Amino acid sequence: MPDYGHDLLFGSFISPASAAPHQVVALARESEAAGLDLATFQDHPYQSAFLDTWTLLSYVAARTERIRLSGNVVNLPLRPPAVLARAAASLDLLSGGRFELGLGAGGFWDAIEAMGGRRLTPGQAVDALSEAIDVIRGVWDVSDRSLFRVEGTYYQVDGAKRGPAPAHDIGIWLGAYKPRMLRLIGAKADGWMPSLPYMKSLDQLAEGNTIIDEAAVAAGRDPAAIRRLLNIGAQAGPPARWAEQLAALTLEHGFSGYIVMGDDPGTIRVFGEEVAPAVRELVAAERLVAGER
Repeated sequence: MPDYGHDLLFGSFISPASAAPHQVVALARESEAAGLDLATFQDHPYQSAFLDTWTLLSYVAARTERIRLSGNVVNLPLRPPAVLARAAASLDLLSGGRFELGLGAGGFWDAIEAMGGRRLTPGQAVDALSEAIDVIRGVWDVSDRSLFRVEGTYYQVDGAKRGPAPAHDIGIWLGAYKPRMLRLIGAKADGWMPSLPYMKSLDQLAEGNTIIDEAAVAAGRDPAAIRRLLNIGAQAGPPARWAEQLAALTLEHGFSGYIVMGDDPGTIRVFGEEVAPAVRELVAAERLVAGER
């Protein structure tokens, strides 16, 4: 029964549809009103039917007070990491420490290339993401007063000034499924954020955890430092049954974040007001019993 020691958090996964901009913002505000911890948005800059996700995140931050925000996940090939690092730190400062960085290596390469991005093979994309994480953390590291330099294969920084520092330690959460990306999470990232509908079975969660944990140990890191989050679809049946399923994922696989996919306000309300409190109660009760054994 893995327990990575993170408090449970619950969120929404909202489509940034440009045809209904006010509805998109309303869904984020509904997420906050329902007690959810996190509102996230897809990031497909080549998709003309979507609002620009970074602009949307900034606007939503100004229209909310408590809820944390993230891309799910930010498209790295079209967002240079040094600039992305400063944008993330700026949004975190402006929002009072409410931004997290869900980050992806890219995948729709025809569309990425059409927007001016560089086409990469899957292996190159993972290597580029690894370099990007180093760039992002280097820009944030204002404790180092030296000019920042990185001479990578995909990204170069030649004497940039560091900063600004974020308001809090922004989590870098990677959307990943294959072993090479999972090993990168263990070596460098702060969280794993896959989507359950894209996984073949629950066994893939256990296999992913093992790869991440082994890579973390090999890199001299504590596997518990890496949060496990899961994008999930809305479940049929009563909220109590949904809560039981999510509690089981926490107790059996160590997941501590659940982000419901879809744009239905009613689902968001039920998830925040009924499912999330029930999951917290079930997990706390089971851990109390386990501790007494």
